[in-house]
Order: sequence, then structure tokens, then C-alpha cells
Amino acid sequence: MKYGFLSLLVTVPLLASTQGDDIKRIDTAAAVFHEIMHAPDGGIPRDLIERAHCVGIIPNLKRAGFIVGAKYGKGVITCRHEGGWSAPSMVVLDGGSIGLQIGLGETDVIFAIMNRAGEGRLDSDKFTIGGDAAAMAGPVGRETQAQTDAMMNAEILSWSRSRGAFAGVSLEGASLRPDRDDNRALYGRELTQREILHGATAAPDAARSLIHELEDYTPRHTGN
Repeated sequence: MKYGFLSLLVTVPLLASTQGDDIKRIDTAAAVFHEIMHAPDGGIPRDLIERAHCVGIIPNLKRAGFIVGAKYGKGVITCRHEGGWSAPSMVVLDGGSIGLQIGLGETDVIFAIMNRAGEGRLDSDKFTIGGDAAAMAGPVGRETQAQTDAMMNAEILSWSRSRGAFAGVSLEGASLRPDRDDNRALYGRELTQREILHGATAAPDAARSLIHELEDYTPRHTGN
């Protein structure tokens, strides 16, 4: 009994600390999305975001290497459902490369899941972008009429911002998985990513700014 009480004293501060990190990450993700969509030289094409089923944001993704380098980052993903945007699920993106990135540093990454097949992959414990899910670098600009077969069939489109430069970027070879520990800390109980993204739980107050940013740019309907 004594050891159980001591364990609780240790666990509660750790959960509170992790929850604080999650809240900060959600706030940062909202700021990244806002800044990119307000970029004077063009952000993510609005019509693509309007068709997206889900949007993921990985702020401060770490990268290393010359030309081709490993990457690791934590972020959030939210999906559209009948009531609007879902509560965010905390996710981890790692492995693979980020196109022609040179040197050490960090970059912000946004990706859009464009169809039901891509959205369905989020129900798995882990999937590989470009392997399990067809992916390509997204175009940049306010609007796009790019209707190439590749873009229309891509499950995931992605972009990155590094040192002020914004461009479409390939995430091929990276893996995406839910961060169960962070989701448990954020919501106070065990939830699957499917439950979070399909409206089984309410979005926490900390997610209001992120959801507001998404609602400000996207109609409440699912994509094609």
C-alpha cells in the first residue's frame, strides 16, 4: 500500500508535465497553421485543404543529415466529421527523409489526408507514408487547378517550412503512429486514435485555437 501511494505521487506530476507538453504542442500547431495560411508569398492551396479529410501538423520536426536525413517529431492530427473537426490526436512522425533538406535543424510540417483510404489508415497502430499510403509533395499557392492523376490519387499531400522558406515536400518513407502515452495524459484515459478522431470524445479546451483556425479556412464537409 505504501509503495502504491508513493508510485501515485510520482506518476501524477509526470502526467501533468506530459499534459502540459501536449497543450503547448497543440498551441504551437495552431500558430504554425495560422502563419502558413497567412504567408504573403502563398501558403497551402485553400481548395486542397477544403477537400481534406484530415490535417496533421508536426511543429519543430527534427532532421539531421546531408541531402537525405532521418527525422523525428511529435504533433497533432484532427479529422473532419459531421459535427466539425474532431478532437486532436497526438502523433509521432519518424524515419524516412525530407526531400532535399541540408544540414541540422528543425522544420514545421503540415500534411493533408485527402480521401477515405488515407483516413482509414489512421486506425492502424502504424503505417508508412509512401509505402502503405500513396503520397506526394503538395503544391504551393492560394488556389490550384492541379488535376494530375498523381495528385488526384494521392492519399497524403505534404508541405514544410524551414527558415522561412515554404514548399511542398515528400514524406515518403516516414512512419506515422498515435502517441498513446501523450493521448492518455491529454484525455485522462485510454482512447484509441479512432475514438478520438471519430468524435467519441470532446475536444479539450486547449484545442480551441487549433480547431478555430481550421474552421476559419474550411467548410464543414468531407472531401471527395
